[in-house]
Amino acid sequence: MAVMGFGDMRARVGYRLKIGLVVIVSMVMGFFNESQGSAHYGEDSVGSFPYFEYNVPRNVTTVVGQTAFLHCRVEQLGDKAVSWIRKRDLHILTAGILTYTSDQRFQVIRPDKSENWTLQIKFPQERDAGIYECQVNTEPKMSLAFQLNVVEAKAKVLGPADLYVKTGSLLSLTCILSQGPHDLGTIFWYKGSKLIEYKEVEANEIVEEPRVRLKTEWTEQLTSRLTIDKLLPTDSGNYSCVPTMAEAASVNVHVINGEHPAAMQHGNANTASPCALSVNLLISLYCTLATLYTNTVDGFR
Repeated sequence: MAVMGFGDMRARVGYRLKIGLVVIVSMVMGFFNESQGSAHYGEDSVGSFPYFEYNVPRNVTTVVGQTAFLHCRVEQLGDKAVSWIRKRDLHILTAGILTYTSDQRFQVIRPDKSENWTLQIKFPQERDAGIYECQVNTEPKMSLAFQLNVVEAKAKVLGPADLYVKTGSLLSLTCILSQGPHDLGTIFWYKGSKLIEYKEVEANEIVEEPRVRLKTEWTEQLTSRLTIDKLLPTDSGNYSCVPTMAEAASVNVHVINGEHPAAMQHGNANTASPCALSVNLLISLYCTLATLYTNTVDGFR
């Protein structure tokens, strides 16, 4: 039997080590490939990572007292949680479906199995305006900012607070609303507590022209005009312009038989007041007396 030399033994051991190393590497690579293939369909795969839906309003305007809604939509949330944060003081308002503030005006609305996490703010005030963040507790953290604008909307009736008009003339009242969200609703008119109703006349209808007409239109602002023709003394009263989304405004209308010196709607702006007429009369009388005096003195000379 031939005796194996030291060199041959070392060569055989090296060969076996190489074979073992190849087998181990093959096993590791196979396990890695199998794990990678199954992870593609798992909950923790990169393909199922949460993401925001950006096609939602993120600059929201509301008026004081009207409930505001901030809509945050998160797809593929998985086991992560959604929170709402008030940016100015970093106060956590909601986490999941739970509310973390003592201010009960704040609440999250999330229908079952829905991707929508809507922050509801009841009776908003101007102090509630600012940035609110919808956050997801991923690593790193995901957040989407929303701007809330809260404005004080108030209607305005053009002209004086007390209006005097002649019997038989035409009354025209204009109410404007220029602040508020894009949807300013509409405007109703009241005389006292009674709603003033007006039916539009069809083009082909032959009816007597109504005394009361209403026209509401939107340009850069919401404008409503109330006109009453052939005024009667019974048309006197308080007329209110009441928007659906703003504070109301009103005017007192006085229908009189004679002239009123101060606030006639259809009076001539160039007509002098009784005070001005008295001053002019005194000046004319003074000039006349001065002329007579001068002529008399000249006659004695």
